[in-house]
Amino acid sequence: MSLPDIILASASPRRAALLAQVGLPFRVLPSMLDEDDGWAETLGKDHEGRASRLALAKAQDVAARVGAGLVIGADTIVVCDGIAYGKPRDASEAREILTRLAGRTHQVVTAVAIVEAQTRRFEIGRSVTLVRMRSFESTEIAAYVATGEPLDKAGAYAIQGRGALLVEGIEGEYSTVVGLPLPTLTRLLRGFGVDIWQTVRHS
Repeated sequence: MSLPDIILASASPRRAALLAQVGLPFRVLPSMLDEDDGWAETLGKDHEGRASRLALAKAQDVAARVGAGLVIGADTIVVCDGIAYGKPRDASEAREILTRLAGRTHQVVTAVAIVEAQTRRFEIGRSVTLVRMRSFESTEIAAYVATGEPLDKAGAYAIQGRGALLVEGIEGEYSTVVGLPLPTLTRLLRGFGVDIWQTVRHS
């Protein structure tokens, strides 16, 4: 059985790096979905549902454009005290988010959707990881925000980058926090007849 075309519907270099890390052949075609149009806010406090709906919408957007292959969509949100945080709009909002996360434990919710472009069949999975932040001062927040790293990250930090300096520990999958839970993805791909162990590139 030949491997179907696998398409990542995301411009995130972090998600691409995770796929490359496990040797899965893929190409990138980012979704054109506007995540800030407000339609998902009708889901209220259902943060996991919101992430799932957005992940599916991204995958479906790309699937409609390619016509064939398996399209992977993902969405990550950070939830602390029932409030969801996506990507900060600017440095000021990044500082505000980090101030709220300091010294506390929050959830990182990442949903993954796979759409078979030919049939529009889809499967969705979710992963939740707890992240415990250490206490850090406003001077550290300012220095971190000045690097520019927080500005395109859900929750205003990157655990795989300098943001790791702010993290005290995690409970759950590391790849969920980065933005693409690999165990969940592996399970979903099997549902479409793709065994990652049989398809990975060998170096």
